[in-house]
Amino acid sequence: MRILLTNDDGIKAEGIIALAKLLHLEHEVTVIAPDTQKSACGHSITIYRPLTVREHKIEGLNCKCFSIDGTPADCVKMGINKLMEGNVDLIISGINDGLNVGTDVLYSGTVSAAIEGAIYKIPSIAVSMDRENGNINYKVAAMFIKKLLENVDVTSIGNDVVLNINVPNLEYSKIKGYKVCNLGTRIYSNIFIEKFSNEIERIFEIQGKPTDDAVENTDVCFINKGFITITPLHYDLTNFKLLKRVENEFKNEFLFK
Repeated sequence: MRILLTNDDGIKAEGIIALAKLLHLEHEVTVIAPDTQKSACGHSITIYRPLTVREHKIEGLNCKCFSIDGTPADCVKMGINKLMEGNVDLIISGINDGLNVGTDVLYSGTVSAAIEGAIYKIPSIAVSMDRENGNINYKVAAMFIKKLLENVDVTSIGNDVVLNINVPNLEYSKIKGYKVCNLGTRIYSNIFIEKFSNEIERIFEIQGKPTDDAVENTDVCFINKGFITITPLHYDLTNFKLLKRVENEFKNEFLFK
């Protein structure tokens, strides 16, 4: 397959290099990633200045590698429209340094890059790994993605769907399996620490820890139990359960009376 590999941690991040080293042996991989850390940038794109593209040589990789001084979504757009000649079969975003479970997906540059691929009707995967329990062994998540591509036809699931995959920070042999499940809820108890102030301005640093819900059968639940989680996502945020109810509330057409 022809794979566009991106992330939000930057071109030199360990996760994307580990995944590229494994996949480029069996697939035609092109790495296109931000030149610097872009975590939690969401689905932003760069429209008020030009983008700079640089080609890189990364040790151990026999594939084309580019950095862009923009966002993860910029990288996907540029890759599809300019840098990769011909069709792109699959977009993989990751391996992210840290989970993207529950409501994290709304902030995540990793997930947003994959969603950008889905908007272009290209099957896309976002893969993230827990950073708890010490150093991250990215080879665990990379091996799972390799086995996934060998055993599952991800292109048949839907070309406008993102598979959001999260991997616990465990040895491969200690992972209990994988679960296809719903998104859970992850709320951060953010604390704003004032670092500097004067008569004109105040500077704050954001800190905080996640508070996970305890709802069963969600990605937040299963990742804490040692399972890899797989959640299909779509960029259509319409709440279809409420669509009829909202329509009924607005049936009076009050604006034009």
